[in-house]
Amino acid sequence: MSGDNIIETKGLTKEFKGFIAVSDVDLKVKRHTIHALIGPNGAGKTTCFNLLTKFLTPSAGQILFNGKDITQAKPAAIARQGMVRSFQISAVFGHLTVLENVRVALQRVEGTSFHFWRSDECLNSLNAKAEELIEAVGVAEYRDTPAGELSYGRKRALEIATTLALDPEMLLLDEPMAGMGTEDIKRTAELIKRVSANRTILMVEHNLSVVADLSDTITVLKLGRVLAEGSYAEISKNPEVVEAYMGSGHA
Repeated sequence: MSGDNIIETKGLTKEFKGFIAVSDVDLKVKRHTIHALIGPNGAGKTTCFNLLTKFLTPSAGQILFNGKDITQAKPAAIARQGMVRSFQISAVFGHLTVLENVRVALQRVEGTSFHFWRSDECLNSLNAKAEELIEAVGVAEYRDTPAGELSYGRKRALEIATTLALDPEMLLLDEPMAGMGTEDIKRTAELIKRVSANRTILMVEHNLSVVADLSDTITVLKLGRVLAEGSYAEISKNPEVVEAYMGSGHA
């Protein structure tokens, strides 16, 4: 295994009662890059993503993270190893403020999530780190705002902040721009770029303009198989990719 690759799959396959959703996928994600997984509807993106993040168990094949076989590992186990799916562990509590939400996430890291009797002094000791995280994702001005009052885009930014509290080496994002307007998309794309500075990011995303702007490498799936891989400039000129998208009418 090359040390350049943080995650690799070999012959990754998932079958559901005779239907093969993912078939013999070989994937390599390089460290400190943004790698996008795209494809038309029914391509197997979500299934592949759920296999990588251990929400599904492969029917065949192998998954390695940092050279270690995680094929049979549980989501919590790989999170402890440094690979975290955004929204997998993070949770936004609408009645808590932005700062309190991130502080809860930091308590998880310390293993004190359920120590509700801790003193205010102990909890406040987490404020500096929490404020650093909310500053990093651009929601510092909403520090004392209940999360339930945030716009959709800022709520997603807060969710990323709670994920970053786990200090992941690799962050997996499942359609981070879904349901967002133009301004929120721009803000979230800038956030993803910032947090990728010292992390690896793998994302499933339908918005091809976002994929083009952010991704170092793109893997295109069709009918559960890898159709093409490369930079956006390369895959956008691939006749098979163009045909796949024109045929589906949806990215």
